[in-house]
Order: sequence, then structure tokens, then C-alpha cells
Amino acid sequence: MVTALHNLKIISDGKITAGKAVLIDDDLIIDIVEDSAIPENTKSIDLKGAYLSPGLIDLQIYGSGSPLFFGGNPSVNALAQMEHSLLSQGCTGFLAAIATNADAIVEQGIDAALQYWNQKTGNFLGLHLEGPYLNAKRKGAHPEKYIKKATLAEVKGWVEKANGVIKMITIAPELQDSEVINYLHQQGIILSSGHSNATYSEGKSFLNKPIQAVTHLYNAMPQMHHRDPGYIPAIFEEKPYTSIVVDGVHVDFAMVRLAKRELGNRLFLITDAVTETDKGIYQHQFKGDRYAMPDGTLSGSCLTMIKAVENCIKQVGIELAEAINMASLYPAQLIGATKHGKIEIGYNADMVIFNDDFEVKGTVFKGVI
Repeated sequence: MVTALHNLKIISDGKITAGKAVLIDDDLIIDIVEDSAIPENTKSIDLKGAYLSPGLIDLQIYGSGSPLFFGGNPSVNALAQMEHSLLSQGCTGFLAAIATNADAIVEQGIDAALQYWNQKTGNFLGLHLEGPYLNAKRKGAHPEKYIKKATLAEVKGWVEKANGVIKMITIAPELQDSEVINYLHQQGIILSSGHSNATYSEGKSFLNKPIQAVTHLYNAMPQMHHRDPGYIPAIFEEKPYTSIVVDGVHVDFAMVRLAKRELGNRLFLITDAVTETDKGIYQHQFKGDRYAMPDGTLSGSCLTMIKAVENCIKQVGIELAEAINMASLYPAQLIGATKHGKIEIGYNADMVIFNDDFEVKGTVFKGVI
């Protein structure tokens, strides 16, 4: 039966529209009509004036709920918990992140993803490997002893083992051989520059050629200086898709405003969120508004995607419809999810319902609330 969601405000593609109803059949949006034109024999659901936006997409998250997915023991159960927890937050798509670690632990994470793939609810879209092919000079919370230069043999082994589950890899491109970068690009894996110490000229040489993205802008990269511009001005000029953590801790809100002015529709939101754990080498400790390692090094955030949207509006001054684009449309475009990120005819019926206080009131996933 066709379902009609009505009495709502649609947020899609940079616009907010009232007085419309969204018609869903199975897992697709089949029409958008006037509230007064809802067909007969339709199941109507009154959203009581709430916002309806495309489902949120987080391309870098380590855990939600408990246990942490990529901690000391990556598991199928942790991925199942992530799917359940993130759906309740309006996140209808995510890449589970795997950080720099011993090879055996990275491979255990890949194995868990493969085992879970055929039983997933569906908002788990694949893996994002953040490391181990980083620049130790910008290691952040990543343990230096496991950071290394990529070899084609190892990269091929992991990619073939993953059988398509690896969707994105964060690397320090200035340290990698062209044969590795070319191989990964040919496999359709999104290459993102992160934990990089690239210079301005190095950034100009590889951004969009073929490095399509940048991981957590400003964090784990050289700062700008008027006599030594560094990597960030190259990012602003080349405008690759660029993620940012808008929690006011990882990045000051004034710097988010600057990034938005420079990058426009290439800046997108991630949470880089973790959960507390005392297992493994990433022993994240909750500090009230952030997570840190036992030595005090800033690690992951405690953001949700809807909170990142709220921060963009209230702290940065970005309009609501554009903040939703940053949390849905732009990450969908980066990963090639062509039927996600908008509320339009023919798009997937994956949406989030929330109120003026940014409280998630429901998630529509595969056409079901």
C-alpha cells in the first residue's frame, strides 16, 4: 500500500517546502503532491508539522552505543549495534571506520564487516580505513608504531580480502607511491587525504588528481602561515570534497565559517565519533564534550549527525537547508549514492523526521518508519 507522509516541512536540495505530502511505495519515493491531493486508499501519516529531510550519512564513525566497533575486538555484534543506534539518530547511511592498528586487528575488522554484510539492516554502507598509511608527523591519536608506507602487495591483499566492502581509505598521499594510489583509484575506492604533512605545492599536485577528498579539515595537518601557506590553502583552492567535525572542540566554529566560505558545496559533515572503552590501543575516555586518550590526546568526538547540523545552524550561521545538504546530499555525492541525499521522485525512501529542537522523532528507512 502507498503511504503518504503529510503535514510536514520538506528539506531537500537546499530548499524548505511546506504544504506537500511525500508518497512512498515499498522503499521508494513515488510522488510529492499537495496535501489536498493525497490519493484515496492511501495510508496517511500526520507528521504534525515536523521537518522531513533526507536521511543523514556519516562517512567516518567508529562506534555508536556499545561496544565500540573498532576497538580491541572488532565484531559483528558491534556493527549490528551501530546500525540500530544510528538509525534511531536519523543516520540512514554510514561507513564504519577502521583506524591504524596491527595488521591482524585491521583484518579482523574487515572479516567482521564481511561476515555482517549479508545480514545487515542496510544503513551500514561499508568500511573507511583511516590509516595505517599516514604521515607519522601528523599522527594525532594514531599509534606511530603501526603507521607505515603502503606497499602494493599489502594494499591488494586487503582490497581483495574485503571483496568490495572497503569504500574509502584515508592516506597521506605525499608518502605513497603512484602505483598504490593508481591501483586504489582504479578499484573505485574513494581516496581521502588525512593525517598528512603535505606542502602547498604537494597538495596542488594530488588533490582531485586523483585524491577526491580530505579527511577532517584542519585536524592532523599543517597550520596556515603567511610565509609558508601549507596544505590548507591548497585544499581551499582545489576544492575536493572535504569532511569536518563541527563540535566546537576539534574545530573552532569561526574556522568552520571560513571553510564553508571557501569550499561551499564540497564541505560535508562527519562525526568521527567513538564510544568509551578500556580495550585495545584506542582507550577512549569520555571528557564531557569529547573523547581523549589516557595521555590527554584528543581522539574521537561525541557528536551525532543531527547535533552537527544543529551546530552548523546555531554556531556557524549556516541555513538549515544547507546544513542538511552537508549531512546528506554532499556525502552521498562523494560515495556515488545517486538515490540518496534528496527527497525527490525515484529516490530511496530513507528520511529523518525531527522538530525545531533537533530532536529526532522518527526515521524512515526503506520506506518504513
